[in-house]
Amino acid sequence: MAKQEDKWNKIKIMCGIVGIFSKKNYDVSFLLYYALLTLQHRGQESCGIVTRNNREFRIHKGMGLVTSVFHKGILSHLKGNVGIGHTRYSTTGKSSLENSQPILLNYSLGKFAIVHNGNIANAYFLRKELESKGHVFSTTTDTEIIAHLIIRNYIEERDIVEAIRKTSEKIIGSYSLLILMDDYLISVRDPYGIRPLCLGMGDDLIAIASENVVFDVLEIDFIRDIEPGEILIINNDGSMESYFLKRKRKAFCAFEYIYFARADSILNGISVYKVRERLGEIMARKDFIDGDFVSPVPDSAIPYAIGYANYRKIPYRESLIRNRYVGRTFIMPKQSERKIAVRLKLNPISHEIKDKRIILIDDSIVRGTTSKRIINMLKKAGAKEVHYRVCSPMIISPCLLGIDMPTKEELIAYGRSVEEIRREINADSLIYLTVDELVEGIGLSKNELCLGCFTGKYPIEELERIIEIVPKNSFLYNK
Repeated sequence: MAKQEDKWNKIKIMCGIVGIFSKKNYDVSFLLYYALLTLQHRGQESCGIVTRNNREFRIHKGMGLVTSVFHKGILSHLKGNVGIGHTRYSTTGKSSLENSQPILLNYSLGKFAIVHNGNIANAYFLRKELESKGHVFSTTTDTEIIAHLIIRNYIEERDIVEAIRKTSEKIIGSYSLLILMDDYLISVRDPYGIRPLCLGMGDDLIAIASENVVFDVLEIDFIRDIEPGEILIINNDGSMESYFLKRKRKAFCAFEYIYFARADSILNGISVYKVRERLGEIMARKDFIDGDFVSPVPDSAIPYAIGYANYRKIPYRESLIRNRYVGRTFIMPKQSERKIAVRLKLNPISHEIKDKRIILIDDSIVRGTTSKRIINMLKKAGAKEVHYRVCSPMIISPCLLGIDMPTKEELIAYGRSVEEIRREINADSLIYLTVDELVEGIGLSKNELCLGCFTGKYPIEELERIIEIVPKNSFLYNK
């Protein structure tokens, strides 16, 4: 049930990836470090960097935050003019050092390094097929499966573009990839464009990253998004070439706009901050509850609350103070730590909320356990009423494309009415946005978004069939 305490209360974020090439052969190791710090919100489990200096590859990775895995001495050892980096939260494969990325492999034609953001739904079957052909795996990740497929096809084709195309025909799921080889830095975005990827350039640097906020830190220009299905190759001389996989319908992940991406990012040409502010306004348009002030669940709900408060002309105030030295609670490794972290992370301002009617804005509800704790915390601190406003639709189905959500039965909205959820989380009132309102707020059409977690209908038709037949004791379920 949704109120189980032995599971994580929020959605697990996937990964952040970055690649940097210096046209003037300057060292990029420290720049990769700063880029990974910028993408730390996308994964706090492990991180890693691999660089290439001429034909020498150097790698370092570890469990934990970027600042704990890297220091000046390690970065100096990673000196190179091109490299790729990764921050991880596991969606396929258990949390362990061997599953951290980048993955670096030796093969008959040289070396191959890869980082991946996404999830391959048919990884179990692909791995069995490769093992039957003699492939040996050192991890339980779908990323290594992609690497083996590309390498196998490259040895056969001796053409990296054709190798990637042949691989894409076999894999079912979402993938933004960065690949470092002896001669190339390559980016690949799946034909649906499910996971974000974008290009930045400066006088010396070419960079590719999950979010354009990396380019602000590097002080280079955000050029454009990598297009769905695009293979962008950066050659050793800095020249670039684009090729394309077979086109599909666009299916940008709606949850990137709702929660995953940083508010200052621009995804697929759309400001994430503006989307969140607009969704708050849309919520305010249909809400008539009286309240003393509007307050966000910090920090992701702040733009929503601002949009709501501005539209209804109700004061915006904070009711909860966030401890910024505590990571996202759903990333805590043990349930005992996560329970403490909820209170450690958020603390009510008792003297400000006593006897007040609070309109509390959140971005989403998954299991409902954190929402319930927060509401009870506010009421215990003296709040007269807590009216919960969720600026996304009800999550009724797990994501199969790179976000490790609970099973249907563990989602609080699965099979429940809004009133039943309201009673479960102890709110005085509860309102969600509809799917149509979410689509309006993002500013894209339904046919350009993946809305599977809200509708149960996914852009890739084979997904549900594949998940149903994957053995439940396979590595895909060993989170």
